[in-house]
Amino acid sequence: MTQTDFFRRATLLICSSLDIEKVLQRCMKHLAEFMPVSGIYLNQFEPDLGLIRCLAMVTRDGDIKKMPPTSLPKEAIQIIKSNLRTGNKVQIVNQPELNPISRTFFHNFELSNLSFIIMPLSVEGETLGALGIMAKGKGQFTQAHEQLLTQLREPFSMAMSNALRHREIIKLKEMVEAENRELHKELRHISVDEIIGADFGLKHIMKMVRQVAPIDTPVTLLGETGVGKEVIANAIHSLSQRRNAPFVRVNCGAIPGSLLDSELFGHEKGAFTGAIEPKKGRFERANKGSIFLDEIGELSPQAQVRLLRVIQNNEIERVGGKNTIPINVRIIAATHRNLEKMIASGQFREDLWYRLNTFPIMIPPLRHRKEDIPALIHHFLEKKSKDLKIPRLPVTTAADIERLKAYPWPGNVRELENLIERALIQSSGRNESEPLRFEHFIFPANMDKTQEILSENHNLLSLDDVMSRHIQRALQLTKGKISGHNGAAQILGINPNILRSRMRKLGIPFAGSEGR
Repeated sequence: MTQTDFFRRATLLICSSLDIEKVLQRCMKHLAEFMPVSGIYLNQFEPDLGLIRCLAMVTRDGDIKKMPPTSLPKEAIQIIKSNLRTGNKVQIVNQPELNPISRTFFHNFELSNLSFIIMPLSVEGETLGALGIMAKGKGQFTQAHEQLLTQLREPFSMAMSNALRHREIIKLKEMVEAENRELHKELRHISVDEIIGADFGLKHIMKMVRQVAPIDTPVTLLGETGVGKEVIANAIHSLSQRRNAPFVRVNCGAIPGSLLDSELFGHEKGAFTGAIEPKKGRFERANKGSIFLDEIGELSPQAQVRLLRVIQNNEIERVGGKNTIPINVRIIAATHRNLEKMIASGQFREDLWYRLNTFPIMIPPLRHRKEDIPALIHHFLEKKSKDLKIPRLPVTTAADIERLKAYPWPGNVRELENLIERALIQSSGRNESEPLRFEHFIFPANMDKTQEILSENHNLLSLDDVMSRHIQRALQLTKGKISGHNGAAQILGINPNILRSRMRKLGIPFAGSEGR
């Protein structure tokens, strides 16, 4: 076979498939007719990261080897960079155990009985990596083999370039599919009808939700831990024009400060140690949809500055990136902390608060909407029975429900949900006809008597409870009127706007147009 026939046949095999493993297997059989070959591989070198990445490796016995990215020692990195500067010369390595590159990359192989011939590959002056051929035995490769392999530099370079692009397309497709699966999982459209208390204790809250949902105004949800801020955030998104776009949740307090930038804004490849692939941040994933920033008060001062810039400019910059990325995101923030006190103490930026606090919604604690407790109990019984695969829905006694209504619920709805689940678990093996008992739950002693004392003696109530009851009493006297002559504000001796602000904070519903 002439050199022309060798080149033509090899080129046809190299171009026969986008599956690089198949290409290497076919080429290996052809090359074996002219040189010793026990394996062939393609490596990609990333000097900025100090990594060698094996794109594909096949052996004569038909195995397709999978090798993880390998970090190279400084000595090996310097040798590779030096070789790249001196040109694309094919290298014969007949003593691989003495070579720092092969010694590191092929650490699982018995190098004392192998020889290598390595050909750098490049396209339009950009070095892509190298093609390597290995053979069993010492001193297997000669200058004649080097000259023969050099003829195939350009076809192999194009094949590697195409393989890299093909894999990048597949990877991007997989990333998009995975992202879509995750976003569809996160897109839990909650109907207003499914929110327990929408017609009772949360009636005023749901009215505010309907008012603000169609508008892209930022919303801040305030209230104690466990009151259901995420449920309300879901409802705002589901009732908005963005309902078919992503709804992305972020717990600001759960992300370490060192990872916050990357999580929120994404990063480019090589931005920091371990950033071997570009990554979209939460804001990019929420583009054209809504992002729910839970526990916004936990953000560090530096993170607050970055978030303020995002809100002001509607654009982000990935970590390690040079270009800004425009975004269109509706922000819903939430916190159980008193941000006004944090502003006064310098823990939270006032300008960020003004940006987020366009439309605050104060969600009342469960103790202020006890009329919702029976419905919540029934809802959690259905939900948890299904989760725990309990075939028959348990019943509860009226006496137990009244005792649960009398409990102050410091953990709010979340505490009630956990209580129901715990009761169902501990009732395993009971007679199905028996009502569900809360024997593990320690009710305060003399609950009825305690409630009577608390209702008569305000000194034993919290300041918020005293203020809430006092304001509600004034509103009863004025039939819900807040401002003007004989309004609740005049009776209480405060400015009407201050009274409205306190009512929102305490979760006291407004009557008619008084909430405006």
